[in-house]
Amino acid sequence: MTDRRKGAATMHAAPATVAHTDDKIFVKDYVKDANIGIYAEEKGVTQQIRLTVDAFLAPGVVSTVDEMVEVPSYTDIIDAIDHLIGRGHINLVETLAEEISAMLLRDHRIGGVRVLVEKLERGPIRGVEIYRTRT
Repeated sequence: MTDRRKGAATMHAAPATVAHTDDKIFVKDYVKDANIGIYAEEKGVTQQIRLTVDAFLAPGVVSTVDEMVEVPSYTDIIDAIDHLIGRGHINLVETLAEEISAMLLRDHRIGGVRVLVEKLERGPIRGVEIYRTRT
């Protein structure tokens, strides 16, 4: 389309697809003992990590009949974390964050995930935070 007043071409973009709403379920400050770390002194021992996970609901996901089957549950988040940590040693907190987000995004009712993983021992609190959406 051309703007006749200025002679400039203007583009009309197609509306963006919304990956998720602002509604979310979350688990905040979930502290677990985990076999995690890349350094030699971190192998074969556990250390405490703290996880915060926000799972943003996909568009149209609402509970209209007060039944848990309609919406994802924060228990799903806890179960995913426990499963992944329970598999054994993880080298990087980045890997754990990616695996948590991938596992949660398999649920079609979740459109986006924010995962924060913090190491609480062996120095200052440090970690990683990622944000992923359904593609």
